[in-house]
Amino acid sequence: MSPGNAASPGRWLVAASLLLLAANLRPLFPSTAVLLPDIQLGLGLSAAAAGYLTTLPVLCMGLFAPLAPRCAQRIGVERTLLLVLLLITIGTALRGVLDTTGLFLGTALGGAGIALGNVLLPSLVKRDFSDRAALMTGLYTMSLVGGAALAAASTLPLAHLLPGRWAGGLAVWAIPALLALLAWTPVAWKAGARQAGRPHILPVQGLRRDRLAWAVTLFMGLQSALAYCVLGWMAPMLRDRGLSGTEAGLITSVSILLQVVSCLLAPLLAARGRDQRGLAVWLTAIATLALIGMVLGPSWAIWPLAVVQGIGQGGLFALALMLIVLRSRDAHVAAHLSSMAQTTGYVLAASGPLLIGILFAWTGSFRAATGLIGALGLATALAGWCAGRNALVQAHAVTSDPSPNTASAG
Repeated sequence: MSPGNAASPGRWLVAASLLLLAANLRPLFPSTAVLLPDIQLGLGLSAAAAGYLTTLPVLCMGLFAPLAPRCAQRIGVERTLLLVLLLITIGTALRGVLDTTGLFLGTALGGAGIALGNVLLPSLVKRDFSDRAALMTGLYTMSLVGGAALAAASTLPLAHLLPGRWAGGLAVWAIPALLALLAWTPVAWKAGARQAGRPHILPVQGLRRDRLAWAVTLFMGLQSALAYCVLGWMAPMLRDRGLSGTEAGLITSVSILLQVVSCLLAPLLAARGRDQRGLAVWLTAIATLALIGMVLGPSWAIWPLAVVQGIGQGGLFALALMLIVLRSRDAHVAAHLSSMAQTTGYVLAASGPLLIGILFAWTGSFRAATGLIGALGLATALAGWCAGRNALVQAHAVTSDPSPNTASAG
């Protein structure tokens, strides 16, 4: 599929299927967060176990991310994404059965699938939509956070209507994942036939020795730590302040839904700017301060702060993904930079929700977590300033013969 075929109907059919796929990469997180008090009550989970549950998918995303380029090398990007949807479908369904075993096993499987999908989407954009990279990055991040917002808003009402209450509210998100699986199957089948015998994602050299690559990795990980604090703990934080579960879920949903706006605008601003340093710092500041204000500020300020936080957080996430595209020479480098950023980054990101859970277990209040959130924000701003400079990572793709005569920069 050539980037030059801008008007190709088949190309935009792939784009539509990609957006449906992206919409299924986040419902696992807010659906768990909104129902967390009910899950704890139903299964007798301690506060520490609840913290492990919210951290588990993020940790799996870091642990399984390195497998994405390897899978793509063997079976192609499209067929690997088919595996992604299969893992998410099975994992999401398992969360509603087998009690604690199914909950943790399904969450781990879902996290593994999300890891592979997260890594390969920037590479697919770089390969097939290089002439529309900012637009496609914005659209698929919009779809991604839109799926999260829908899950945050509707999981609790659905749980009240479905048998099994919280179990049904968790398992129901296997249905849209199954629909995405059916939609992506013909895309993967056609791509496999077309690319038979061709190399898919090539290995690269020099990536882990590059300082800019590490800056992009740290920015991805630190902004993700903030993001998963929001996805995993915003609703419990609001319920701890006395809000009902429905209202807490609604506020979380609105905050996530507003990320859609900045998800589209941030990549466009990033592509037009001379560099992205100022944008990274500004988005980090508003996302961090607004989240702290929702915990410490007056009750009347929760709604407006949720709006600000959503705009900042969505922009940060889209910018982190856009930086992977902007700092890469080609799709091969983009895939490996994405893997590096999300392997190290998501292991780092797992510390955010885990530490909040531990602090809450120790103190019985979320106020202690605001210091942690502030420190994460400061570190994210510093990493974003370094990752935002206008340059390319010094890495290149290599063929099976790594001699200088066969090395390729794209």
